[in-house]
Amino acid sequence: MGRYTDSVCRQCRREGEKLYLKGDRCYGAKCAIERRNTIPGQHGGKRRGKTSEYGIQLREKQKTRRIYGVLEKQFRNYFEKADRQQGITGANLLILLERRLDNVVYRLGMGASRKEARQLVVHNHFTLNGKKANIPSMLVKPGDIIKVREGSVDSPKFQEIRQAGAFKTPPEWLEVDIDNLSGRVLSMPTREQIDTVVNEQLIVELYSR
Repeated sequence: MGRYTDSVCRQCRREGEKLYLKGDRCYGAKCAIERRNTIPGQHGGKRRGKTSEYGIQLREKQKTRRIYGVLEKQFRNYFEKADRQQGITGANLLILLERRLDNVVYRLGMGASRKEARQLVVHNHFTLNGKKANIPSMLVKPGDIIKVREGSVDSPKFQEIRQAGAFKTPPEWLEVDIDNLSGRVLSMPTREQIDTVVNEQLIVELYSR
């Protein structure tokens, strides 16, 4: 099954909360949740009553998957990898998702949303440690340098970012250099440094069934 191509606002409405999938639009009056917070579809006018324990766990997994723009099989693979690592599985899962190159580009303020950041990565606008990096799922590590490639620095998109200055403060584990359109990974993220509002324990419980 291919990547989701329908309106991303439907995903927010399905989860009943803002997932911030469209950048600045999510903060304004045009946000779908502000205008029509109902389940999408012909019979979605009213939200259903009490949700089962399984349903709550499933919705949390779907919400997290949609926030990071990850397909079902990819998400399962991340969970299995997190489960094999030392430490708390749920925290490991979020840390893996945060280390994705498209997410790091978004966190550095080079993309208005994770979707836009993914498109910029796929279209060869970035290098990782001086080498071409066009795979959104690449995992960064401490010391890595993400930089807008020379052929893209003069594009209107990145000139706008440079002129606006450091408009977005990155998390503590990242460092951004707006003048040079680059960023550095200072350390591995910790769960406390990840502001994504999800209950990862519900995802662990879902996959542990």
